[in-house]
Amino acid sequence: MTAPLPTDTPEPDTVAIHEPRLWQESGWTARVIKNEDDEGWAVEMVKDGEAEPALVGPWTMGRDKKNPKPLDAPAFLTLVKTASEVLRRHEQQLHAALHKSFELDTPHAGRVTVTLDIVPDEDDPHALLAAHDAAGVRLARVRVGPGFKLTRSSASAWFEGGCVRPAD
Repeated sequence: MTAPLPTDTPEPDTVAIHEPRLWQESGWTARVIKNEDDEGWAVEMVKDGEAEPALVGPWTMGRDKKNPKPLDAPAFLTLVKTASEVLRRHEQQLHAALHKSFELDTPHAGRVTVTLDIVPDEDDPHALLAAHDAAGVRLARVRVGPGFKLTRSSASAWFEGGCVRPAD
């Protein structure tokens, strides 16, 4: 039996709010705000538990050309989808910046994957340089400075040199 998939339904103790300038539901809050850059309006999307908005964008004026168009269910769902995509892309970019890897074909160990995982610790920033065989078994791992640059040639030189810790 498989576990149920997580849903975006609100927590039992969360009350949905559906007001013309404020919608809160499914772990998100949409708030229509005065656009500080011009005379128009903007909408901000904040994920529950986050201090900063995931998305801020222009919002449509109402028919009177002074007040904002009220939020509604279709607009809210579109905003949730867009803000979720923004967060997903940000997470992917962060992951790509902190994790690098190269596959090498070596004469003695066959296909080896060399990875560099940067640990952005404020007190002790460092990175972990590791090698895994084709089955995923770790062959070596050493701690390196956070500025270590992993390239195909540095990965090959490190592995072929016996996986010793490179000089910082």
